[in-house]
Amino acid sequence: MSFDHNSSAGYLVNHMARLFFEELRKRIEPLGIVPGQFPALLALWQKDGQTQKELVEALDVEQATMANTLNRMERDGLIIRKDHPTDGRAKIICLTDKAQSVRDDAYAYANSVNDIALADFTPEEREMFMHFMRRTIRALKAG
Repeated sequence: MSFDHNSSAGYLVNHMARLFFEELRKRIEPLGIVPGQFPALLALWQKDGQTQKELVEALDVEQATMANTLNRMERDGLIIRKDHPTDGRAKIICLTDKAQSVRDDAYAYANSVNDIALADFTPEEREMFMHFMRRTIRALKAG
């Protein structure tokens, strides 16, 4: 039995993700953020003041992964944790001024990476590519 990695969707997606990650890292590190923090920042930029549980559900990541990410974000001055108004066990995750101040640049850098990656695609091909990725994600989640 043989395996051709150039015909493997999983291999190609993983390779592409690593390239996206590296291009994004180069651009956002000067802002004081790293790619691993980016999904949580995106969620908090859309709706600040979420709980860790809400972020875990929204981003479809493991609880431990989110805890580690939030610890690093707190250490880096991107978030603060506040007491939940009704649940004594929960904390509300709030963005700091530092995190708010880099939002527009971070969005611009993420868009530039997408533009570079999809530069050879027509608008129709871009939409098809996005559609196929969303379908693949749904299929894998359904398992």
